[in-house]
Amino acid sequence: MLAGWVEIAADGVERARAACAELRWHEAYRRRWREVRAEAGVRAAQASAGLEGARLPLELARGYATGTAAAPGPAAPTSAEPPAGPEAVLAGAVRGAAFAERLMPDLGGREGAALPPLPQLLARAHTLVGAGWLAPDALGRLRTTEPARDVTGLGPAPLGREVAARVDLLARTVATSGAPALVVAALVHAEILAVRPFVAGNGLVARLAFRVMVTAGGLDPTGSVLPEVAWAAAPQQYVAAAAGYATGRPEGVARWLTACSDAVVAGAAEARRVADGVLTATLPT
Repeated sequence: MLAGWVEIAADGVERARAACAELRWHEAYRRRWREVRAEAGVRAAQASAGLEGARLPLELARGYATGTAAAPGPAAPTSAEPPAGPEAVLAGAVRGAAFAERLMPDLGGREGAALPPLPQLLARAHTLVGAGWLAPDALGRLRTTEPARDVTGLGPAPLGREVAARVDLLARTVATSGAPALVVAALVHAEILAVRPFVAGNGLVARLAFRVMVTAGGLDPTGSVLPEVAWAAAPQQYVAAAAGYATGRPEGVARWLTACSDAVVAGAAEARRVADGVLTATLPT
């Protein structure tokens, strides 16, 4: 499945690799990479939540991450449809970013990332990002007869056994693929958006998985590249590229791969701004 993708994405893979390689040697990553990575995670969460309509200040996301702001509590067990307030969505995105960071290998460490099987990773991520604004019995559980309530504009999402079958095929493809990290991450991202395996929160999970894959796969060893910021700056183009993938046509797949590589290149530039800010104690707004 991915053989054709690798050929289509060759130029984008090289551009993304060069941008991430240049970023790696920024002075901030010598001793302060943990600070850069943590700040990048906060910014990734804020941008990802914004794509879900939860457009809230960066300072609030940082407050949720550091514990200086009280995050919304979990939904009541009896609530079938807890309100999806923007603060709860942002808090979920921040929890997801912290989870992603825990899965990333240390910069310069001898041990690589040992990721859980993809279905387990997705279920855990969804449980974290959806807590507080999705019904408890929907957290981490694949849809069966329920329609997806998010990521509109991509055509109908599958139902029933097809949902689990698509996730299983994706997991087997990822587990056996030797394709570049960008290609694998782009596939995972696009499939989650197209299949929408959960009732809601699929976009948050898709972007979290992309973030984990590009770091664990070695493309971005710093764990601080911010493609989410690029996507949040142009949400209509982001959705259009995902819709192109969902058609299954080669030109749609090519457009999606270009969108992912462009976002990584732009995200590396954004990470450089964060790294500069960490060194000078003047983080960009």
